[in-house]
Amino acid sequence: MEYAALLLFVVSASVTPGPNNLMIMASGLNHGIKRSIPHLLGIDLGFTLMVVAVGLGMAGIFSAFPRLHDVLKVIGTLYLLWLAWKIASAPVGGIKLKERKPFSFMQAALFQWVNPKAWIMIVGAVATYTSAGNDYTWQVMFIALSFLLLGTPCTIAWLLFGTSLKRFINTPGNLRIFNISMALLLVASLLPGLLDLITA
Repeated sequence: MEYAALLLFVVSASVTPGPNNLMIMASGLNHGIKRSIPHLLGIDLGFTLMVVAVGLGMAGIFSAFPRLHDVLKVIGTLYLLWLAWKIASAPVGGIKLKERKPFSFMQAALFQWVNPKAWIMIVGAVATYTSAGNDYTWQVMFIALSFLLLGTPCTIAWLLFGTSLKRFINTPGNLRIFNISMALLLVASLLPGLLDLITA
């Protein structure tokens, strides 16, 4: 296993914009750090468990039934489009949106299974940085641990960034612009997956 290359991949994939990072940033702005912690833990622990599940078994299932993966991608894309609409149309009568609940731990953890970027990151890491042999299980566990230890600070950074924006986005109008911008970025993050589905 190329450890240095893997760790570089983990950091670069975890810190770049994607559904998880955009949503935790929006949560940080709308709900603050404390109320967003379950969301953050759901992302990082849920993603780690997904790495293990996919690496040790699910990948084989999708190899045998490739259409199942396509169905999941369609469901995930539709769900993310719905989330983008919810973000864009969120009420902005007051800057403190206490009536809107942030993602729970379980919602964020289950979200990983319909997150196209999560699938790309996991399948890419497992396919690229493992090799057949007796230590395959250890390789998958090392990849999962790498995402947990290096990916979590990246998620925290996006949460803190979102929270820090509150001092600048201090009117309902500014909040509306921010939410619409986050929704558009979320839709833009889906474009590669949509193109794959169209050309498949």
